[in-house]
Amino acid sequence: MPALKLRRTEKKPHHQVVVVTGASGGIGRATARAFAARGASVALLARGVDGLTAAARDVDDSGGKALPVPVDVADADAVAEAAQLVEDELGPIDVWINVAFSSVFAPFSEIRPAEFRRATEVSYLGYVYGTMAALRYMKPRDRGTVVHVGSALAYRGIPLQTAYCGAKHAIQGFHEALRCELLHEHSNVHVTMVQMPAVNTPQFSWLLSRLPRQAQPVPPIYQPEFAARAVLFAADHPRRREYWVGTSTAATLAANAVAPGVLDRYLARTGFSAQQTDASHDPAAPGNLWKPADAPDAPGGHDFGAHGTFDDRAHRDDPQLWASQHHATLAATTTAVAAVAGRLLTRHRAARPAA
Repeated sequence: MPALKLRRTEKKPHHQVVVVTGASGGIGRATARAFAARGASVALLARGVDGLTAAARDVDDSGGKALPVPVDVADADAVAEAAQLVEDELGPIDVWINVAFSSVFAPFSEIRPAEFRRATEVSYLGYVYGTMAALRYMKPRDRGTVVHVGSALAYRGIPLQTAYCGAKHAIQGFHEALRCELLHEHSNVHVTMVQMPAVNTPQFSWLLSRLPRQAQPVPPIYQPEFAARAVLFAADHPRRREYWVGTSTAATLAANAVAPGVLDRYLARTGFSAQQTDASHDPAAPGNLWKPADAPDAPGGHDFGAHGTFDDRAHRDDPQLWASQHHATLAATTTAVAAVAGRLLTRHRAARPAA
């Protein structure tokens, strides 16, 4: 893959250095812009040169410093080399955000073994290799944060996404086990996970699909900037083991904990149609499983940006995000309200004349 021209930057003593995988599109692209708006130096890791070039321009325009690094996260050695490059060019890595993934939209019986393996290597092992690379520098310094961008599907599998759901479940287990080890070591390196709802990203235009109709996220749909705000908060407050983002995520995980069998049957009835629009799938559409969808020789290869094609249906906010990020405040407020209500009820009862 052709290397992008690297721009050397002066190292400042107190600037934040952030690495974002999957930075050329979707949540990764929006997250890179959000960190850049705070003046961070952002290393952008992805395969597609067109997307990386545009993402680097976004970072610079937002007030940050960009370091685009073409890399396939399924290649452990390449990810390790990318981390070394970041340390050399930008300085010590403060935050590593794992976002990159690929998958196949299809019933399990229509996915080939090589495709399932490739999706797993990118979507699961890419997180493992990224975390290995980050901890190689963070643990000796005893500081740093790794954020895994997860999904409600890390807990609740849905039809037509067996490869993706399997990878997200694997990341969840990996995250929990690693967190226990860091706690055991009394390490000041933190790892947290952000469970996302359906987001309006280009994945529905560039993932390999064998569905008869155009793939879509299961409504309600949220904009990638909403997801990026959650990632920033998690990076700033990484002691929490995970964050749930969006009312739909909270409702899905709660329902799955209470009645998973009922949810199985519900998704069996609705999961196929809910993930497809009325439009026919274009068999010539780009698929990014084996090579980036924005590669020069890919059909229609270009910069896809952060947003998908569902802007007219996507939400920019959800009060659940505040609630997820402020458990202590919410609990304290609830307790205070309950206490006041209890005192008023007691006074009311005391003021009533005896029967």
